[in-house]
Amino acid sequence: MSLARVHNFSISLDGFGTGESLSRDAPFGHAGERLHQWMFTTRFWHEMTGRPGGTSGLDDAFARQFEPGIGAEIMGAGKFGYPGWHEDPDWKGWWGPNPPFHTPTFILTHHPRPSIEMEGGTTFHFLDASPAEALETAREAADGQDVRIGGGPTVVRDFFAAGLIDRLHVVVNPILLGRGVRLWDGLEGPEKDYEVEAVSSPSGVTHVTFTRAGL
Repeated sequence: MSLARVHNFSISLDGFGTGESLSRDAPFGHAGERLHQWMFTTRFWHEMTGRPGGTSGLDDAFARQFEPGIGAEIMGAGKFGYPGWHEDPDWKGWWGPNPPFHTPTFILTHHPRPSIEMEGGTTFHFLDASPAEALETAREAADGQDVRIGGGPTVVRDFFAAGLIDRLHVVVNPILLGRGVRLWDGLEGPEKDYEVEAVSSPSGVTHVTFTRAGL
């Protein structure tokens, strides 16, 4: 069976995966871009955004694991758009005409709408489904490849709590946000079922990986 994977999920030292007061002008609320600065300097990110240069060290190596072997993505409504996007029939996500997913991408929402085919192989599908149901649908679309659970923090937490994630990569940033949405709330003892590794990067972040025991 294909794996369910999370990559490059950034949190603060106090566990927040996004800030407070999200809006169309502030996708991560008061956190701004602070959670993702580690990735913006990598060669991987520069290549994705059509720019030369970038670092090629540890952060770049982790960032690049985002793409290989992925056949579908699942994300929450809060990652796809700002609060209230479902009332805008023209909203097609944050990423422009050619989103970076290049696979079938399933949006978990209580406001389903018709699928949207984008450039580059991304098609957005809108599901009102449980994590298990969504994962089953995404695995069918992935055609034997893995499924990426893209976030935000509530979606990752729900899938993790349900025992549906096989590999989880969390990037702990040396910042304090104080408010927002936490990743770990309500979770206890995942180390019982996962092998946990942590490695510190010269950039100041710590990469923590959870791999289901026996994989």
